Amino acid sequence: MTLVQMQPRSPHVDIVGRTVDDAMEAAGPQVCDDMTVEVALAVTAGSRTDHLLVCDEDGLCTGLITRTRLSAIRDSSAYTDRLRLRDVLGHGQPFASPTTAMAEAEHAMRYRNVAALAVVDEQGSALGVLALAR
Repeated sequence: MTLVQMQPRSPHVDIVGRTVDDAMEAAGPQVCDDMTVEVALAVTAGSRTDHLLVCDEDGLCTGLITRTRLSAIRDSSAYTDRLRLRDVLGHGQPFASPTTAMAEAEHAMRYRNVAALAVVDEQGSALGVLALAR
C-alpha cells in the first residue's frame, strides 16, 4: 500500500472542492480482526506497509492499525501471543467517506492526532487509506 504524503498547505492553494477520494490510495493489505498482533506485524513487514486495514468476519472495516502501534503493544508488559487485533483496536475508530472534503479530513486527523484514516463506503467496506504528512 502506498500512502499519500501531503505537503503543508500554501495560502495560495485552494483545496475547496477536493475530497478524500482525490487524495486517498487504494486499500492495501486487509486483515481480519481475529488475527494475532504478532501475525499482523509479520504482514506489515512482508507487505512493506505501515498500516493495515482491519475487517470483521463480514468484511466490514473496523479500523486501521499502524506498525508502530503493533510494535508498542507487542513490547508492553500486558502482551500475550494470544492477543488479537479486535482486542487492541478499541472503539470509536475514525473513518472518512470518499466524499468528505479534504480540509475537513485534515482537520479531523490533526484534532484526533492520527496519522492515517481508513476510507470506507456507505456499507462500511474499506476503499482505501488517507495519510497526511505531519
